[in-house]
Amino acid sequence: MRSIFFVVLVSVCFAAMAQYDDMPDYRSKRDMLSKIPEKEVQADVSTFTMAGIDLGISRLPLRTLSISDFGENFLKFDSGNIKIAITSAPFEPAKHKLQYVDKYLARIDSKGYFGSYSKVPKKVLKSLVVVIDHDTVAIPAIAYTDLYEPKFTYNEGGTAKTYNAVYYSANNHDIYIYLLCNDGMGGYEVTWVIQDKKYLRRILDFNILKN
Repeated sequence: MRSIFFVVLVSVCFAAMAQYDDMPDYRSKRDMLSKIPEKEVQADVSTFTMAGIDLGISRLPLRTLSISDFGENFLKFDSGNIKIAITSAPFEPAKHKLQYVDKYLARIDSKGYFGSYSKVPKKVLKSLVVVIDHDTVAIPAIAYTDLYEPKFTYNEGGTAKTYNAVYYSANNHDIYIYLLCNDGMGGYEVTWVIQDKKYLRRILDFNILKN
């Protein structure tokens, strides 16, 4: 499946590459897959992410949680005891502090941001809700409020499909919620890690094809 991701990202990114070379980049790299300390989690996530290709970790594909519904502004997963919902909302520029370098947007609310980088985004990731065995997992807003232009669907032959997915670790302790935002050089992929019914971290890589 990662080969499909690669083709999609290549097809949309090269026209935008020159635009980003001369502008400062305030996006943090601390959440990148190569930097996380949990090696078991890193090995699992390398099986389904673009960033994982570079790590060269050999592992069998993980089991997936069935997607129950999706649309332009939402994703829902439901296995009975696990329910996950992700939603987006329109971005309202007037309610935020936008900081530019020359003509390029570089920060939103004094922070680097992901998605539609250098331009004012049209959407923001609004919520991430995870319920396991009727218990809601507490997920901090900082895990998703700097993520813009989430892509929940794509069109193939007139049919709406999604690249996004939820995976189970082989030891059944971890749940990985994966979202791919493929908008050229502003694109990113994020995986939220839920471990033993608690939020552990997010893993976020961007500019995957730039280097």
